[in-house]
Amino acid sequence: MADWSKLFTPFQLGDITLPNRIVMPAMGLAICENGIPSAEVAAYYARRATGGAGLVMTEGVYIDHPASGDNPMLGRFHGRDALEGWRNVAREVHAAGGITMPELWHVGLNYSTYDLVTGAPRYRPELGQVSPSGYIEPGKKVCEGMTQAQIDEVIAAYGAGADMALQLGFDGVEIHGGHGYLIDQFFWSGTNHRSDRYGGSPRARGQFAAEVVAECRRRVGPGVPVVLRISQWKVVDYRARFAESPQELAQILAPIVEAGVDLFDCSERRFWEPCFEGSDLNLAGWVKKLTGKPTMTIGSIGLDCEMMSSLMEGREAGLNLSSLDRLIEMFERGDFDLVGVGRAMIAEPDWAKIVRQGEFQRLRPFSPSIISDALLPAARA
Repeated sequence: MADWSKLFTPFQLGDITLPNRIVMPAMGLAICENGIPSAEVAAYYARRATGGAGLVMTEGVYIDHPASGDNPMLGRFHGRDALEGWRNVAREVHAAGGITMPELWHVGLNYSTYDLVTGAPRYRPELGQVSPSGYIEPGKKVCEGMTQAQIDEVIAAYGAGADMALQLGFDGVEIHGGHGYLIDQFFWSGTNHRSDRYGGSPRARGQFAAEVVAECRRRVGPGVPVVLRISQWKVVDYRARFAESPQELAQILAPIVEAGVDLFDCSERRFWEPCFEGSDLNLAGWVKKLTGKPTMTIGSIGLDCEMMSSLMEGREAGLNLSSLDRLIEMFERGDFDLVGVGRAMIAEPDWAKIVRQGEFQRLRPFSPSIISDALLPAARA
């Protein structure tokens, strides 16, 4: 196996020093009844900190906006009961010696209910859903695009969420800008048909995200990490791309860099796959090259089955340890700075410690059934 020692060196993220480069990334596991994280959920996150993750991200949490999301089993970041639950999450992760951030989330038109025949997300007008141009997917317009007042309202809600994160004791914030949700709907020309300052050109398609980042930065102040998750793939279309070339990607991300983002969390279904033809750089590699900002890679780390197949189709993801050599090769040449280990760390909370010790035979495959087991901390302590 490759030399993993460099992944266990400190990394400076804003004013925070991460003890290593291994991150427990945000994953919506639908484990928060009525949007409230229980004591078991707090213990689940803390257990990953005990297991050696240098940073623990919570699942995506709905910001305080009427149309931010509709799944009652996913976390909400508003309401006294839910906020006290998240305060306990931050407290328990810190007690375990960890560093933690919530992932602030607005789904836009990409809701949790889907057409059983086509698999497309359903439009639910009774919820007051919003999007840049009213397109639920390319070619399917279901409502009018957001007004400036609606845009301002959502940006303010993101800022309030960032402010609340610090009040609850979290160490920074991540903003969900990928997977076809609201911010990504602004990035993607298939769903953004605007002709004002939020659409038309690649740079304009990045303006909404930039204003969200700027508002979060204003609310948390300098030094507090502000992270943005991005992806090419969408839940509604795995082959979709919001940037067709490095030049387009650079233009979209430029205003976000100027707004003060600290790190790009680059979500891919398989981390080893190139982002553009003519180069073996993945999305994280291209983003770091184009922006000069630190990046995190994520996508089937150590597993042989990508996330949506295992979570949506119930498939077991077996081990793919040979891909870890490729991961180290890419890291050592500077393609990215952090590594997000999701399903593999659900299956084995001590993943970071095991890898550091070189005891790869102790790693476990992932199965969706493991999620419920992961909420029994005594069984995995």
